[in-house]
Amino acid sequence: MWCWFMRVWKWQLGVIGLGVGLSLAGPASASCTDPPRPGVDWTRCIYAEREMTGVDLKGARLRDSKFTRSDLSNGTLAGIDGRRAKFVSSILRDADFTDAVLREADFTKADLTGANLSGSDLSKARLFRTILRGANLTGATMTGTDLWQADVSGATWTDGTTICAEGSVGQCR
Repeated sequence: MWCWFMRVWKWQLGVIGLGVGLSLAGPASASCTDPPRPGVDWTRCIYAEREMTGVDLKGARLRDSKFTRSDLSNGTLAGIDGRRAKFVSSILRDADFTDAVLREADFTKADLTGANLSGSDLSKARLFRTILRGANLTGATMTGTDLWQADVSGATWTDGTTICAEGSVGQCR
């Protein structure tokens, strides 16, 4: 009987210790109710039709999140992890996406006029019918990027020197 009691007691102490250890470790997952701030983890969150002009999300984790029809104009999104994020029909004028990871992100019909995408990874991103007028794409990785009907007029191309001619749609001319 004593031996059984000691085993149960040791097991309970182990469970309590594990629980205390996990509670001290901090949050294990994203919280979509966290306020916008640099470094926030909004993985798989939905922020459709939100007014977020001038927001500072520098270094945030936005993987698989949806910002459909939202306004993030003048926002700081530099260094974000925005893999597979959806910015469909969003307004992103003059937003700063410097060095952002945007692989497979969807910017269909988004307005990125004047946005800074320098150094960003746009591999396999969907920029279908996106407005990129005057955007900065210097050093951006665009392997497999879909630019079908995207307006890149006046944009600074990936080489950092070419300015796309007026009427450049789908490719820089």
